[in-house]
Amino acid sequence: MISVNWPFSPRKFPFFYGWVIWGLSTLGILFSIPGQTMGLAVFTNSFIEVLGLSRTELSLAYLVGTIGSSLFLARAGRWYDLFGGRVMITLSSIVLSLMILYISFVDILSIYLGGSVFVSFFLIMIGYFGVRFFGQGVLTSCSRNVLLLWFVKKRGLVGGIRNVFVSLGFSLAPLFLAGLISIYDWRESLWILAAIGGIGFSLMAFIFIRDNPESCDLKADGISSESIEEVPEEVKSISLREVKRNPVFWIYSLSLSMHALFGTALVFHIISIFDEVGKSQAEAFSYFIPAAIFSTLSNLLASWAADKITLKPILILMLLSFCLGSFGFINLEKDWGFWILAFGFGVGGGLWGVLSNLTFIRFFGPKHLGEISGFSSSLTVFASAIGPAAFSVGFDLFGNYAFPAQICLVFLVILLFFSIFLDDKEIKRRSLRGA
Repeated sequence: MISVNWPFSPRKFPFFYGWVIWGLSTLGILFSIPGQTMGLAVFTNSFIEVLGLSRTELSLAYLVGTIGSSLFLARAGRWYDLFGGRVMITLSSIVLSLMILYISFVDILSIYLGGSVFVSFFLIMIGYFGVRFFGQGVLTSCSRNVLLLWFVKKRGLVGGIRNVFVSLGFSLAPLFLAGLISIYDWRESLWILAAIGGIGFSLMAFIFIRDNPESCDLKADGISSESIEEVPEEVKSISLREVKRNPVFWIYSLSLSMHALFGTALVFHIISIFDEVGKSQAEAFSYFIPAAIFSTLSNLLASWAADKITLKPILILMLLSFCLGSFGFINLEKDWGFWILAFGFGVGGGLWGVLSNLTFIRFFGPKHLGEISGFSSSLTVFASAIGPAAFSVGFDLFGNYAFPAQICLVFLVILLFFSIFLDDKEIKRRSLRGA
């Protein structure tokens, strides 16, 4: 839709333009933080106070808004396949910022419309729908996918280097946002986030992003266009309809979704979870630092290995890590529970980043990548919607968060069982071709 040579030609850069795409891909995922759970969770107590909602009511608004957003992600993936990353990343960044601005005025709108619990619930639900759809959904998926077409031979390693910065950014975001709120208050903090993303990043994306190397008369991995060296062949692309009949897709997608459910609940209720076992808010936020370290190290190591091995061992190790982290969660009142939680969810989160990045292009090819990854994202976002509400209801019914964590542990063990016995023949053949 836009000339690849406007406002400049990527061929004239003194280095491979894929690294520019790498930078924009990284920033795109980081600028989705206001639509991610760790970005929204910091504002939870402020929303409860100004809207007059209970924690469970706010969690249910998050649930409904997020589930609603998940229903449209496959369609957004088709938009990516049609219009490309340059258009989609720019537009999603702008609309995400507009939705952030909307949320910053939601309490004022509620008062203007009567200030009832129902009105507050409905208005914040719309806000959650918008930031989850355009943030966690569209902007994240498009930013992730646009890099995959620029690298093939070292796709895992390049994605892993990106994920190092993403993991650190996501883990430190709650601390940064909490500090921002303490200085500027919650409303002004949202204005700052909207301005940076809606003006700064969207302009960068529009100017610098290009959809793929072929459109720029370049080759993936920085191979010279005059070179006789060929880009490694991708696997044969298959449609979403075929993918839905493939057990590989469902085992991987459900495993990714299980982390979204449990991890979202943990982050969304992080202060309340630690308070329930007698730990302070400072201790709650301190969780993100060791988790970030474990996540970064495991992500980088697994990303390097993923270019040389199949993804099944990474899947199994990820599920084992989440099982371990669940055990730490259930025993969080003990000092060792904190460290097992941070290690398990940190390592598992790092491996999650590798699988969410590589799984669908490695197994199902690049042609329908947007639609397939969009459908998987809809499952992940749907699960992330259930998590906070399920844990909040569990706390209301049983007086603790341990019971819903135990249920999650059971599902993780079931997924681990199926992943161990998943037929690996097709996966191995396709992965090696894709690498």
